[in-house]
Amino acid sequence: MQKIFRETLPGSKEEMRWGAITFSSGKFYIAAMKNCVHIGFAITGLNKDEIALFEGTGKTMRHIKIPTIDSIEKSHLVKIIRMVDQKAICKIC
Repeated sequence: MQKIFRETLPGSKEEMRWGAITFSSGKFYIAAMKNCVHIGFAITGLNKDEIALFEGTGKTMRHIKIPTIDSIEKSHLVKIIRMVDQKAICKIC
């Protein structure tokens, strides 16, 4: 998954924050969970329909769950990363 972020956001700095790998100064994160991986996205600045693409109830960040590496829909993930990168405002960064 890191490779997808590196390809989609060339020049984006990859850092460790909050115990997770982050990109774009915290606008995105990748976190290993017990049974899946969460990919988190900043949602401030997105509309209701865009926020509905994600799970969770956070006010500034939401996520999608990736249960297995084979379940990644790369084209869909790239589309969401680009949308969030263009529209989201990351106040905590």
